[in-house]
Amino acid sequence: MEKVKTAVFVSGGGTNLQAIIDACGKGEIKSARIALVLSDNVGAFALRRAESAGIATAVVAKKECSDKADFERKILKILRENEIEFIVLAGFMSILGAEFTQRYAGRIINVHPSLIPSFCGEGFYGLRVHKAALARGVKVTGATVHFVNEITDGGEIIMQKAVNVEENDTPESLQQRVMREAEWVIFPLAVEKVASELLAKKTINA
Repeated sequence: MEKVKTAVFVSGGGTNLQAIIDACGKGEIKSARIALVLSDNVGAFALRRAESAGIATAVVAKKECSDKADFERKILKILRENEIEFIVLAGFMSILGAEFTQRYAGRIINVHPSLIPSFCGEGFYGLRVHKAALARGVKVTGATVHFVNEITDGGEIIMQKAVNVEENDTPESLQQRVMREAEWVIFPLAVEKVASELLAKKTINA
């Protein structure tokens, strides 16, 4: 069966990458094949996860690029060389510009650790999201998988899953529960959903 050649972009530990690798191994993701894991951080543990799974890796370090345009040019070159059709942002800490996202319109997805439109946009990432949710006193939070466009966390929503906030939660405990109960659940489902739609479009256009 044909599969969509997919690149997963990472910056850190790669827990969401692992959830996707595991889902591929179990046959839950049938329509996508992770052909490449790309990082902006040479020390990202996610790269070791990829290597353990036999997946090709690449690093484009920002500090080695003259500017953002150069950074994105180098990434695009690697994507072309690997014939990548679909991009999954799994804890990728670099914001991609309008030219890049338009080039892959409808073919880049991201997971965000809140129920968008709450606690999202510029400056909301990682523990900051959960600190903000607890400071606001919300009783329900969760995760969102969305398409990526030039607006930070502004693309069309694909899937969401709610998680209850508990009375004694810390940002760290809430982060762990949102990952376990929401991110790791809906992210693989969304990868399969979008990849299967991309395959269907390829078949129609063939």
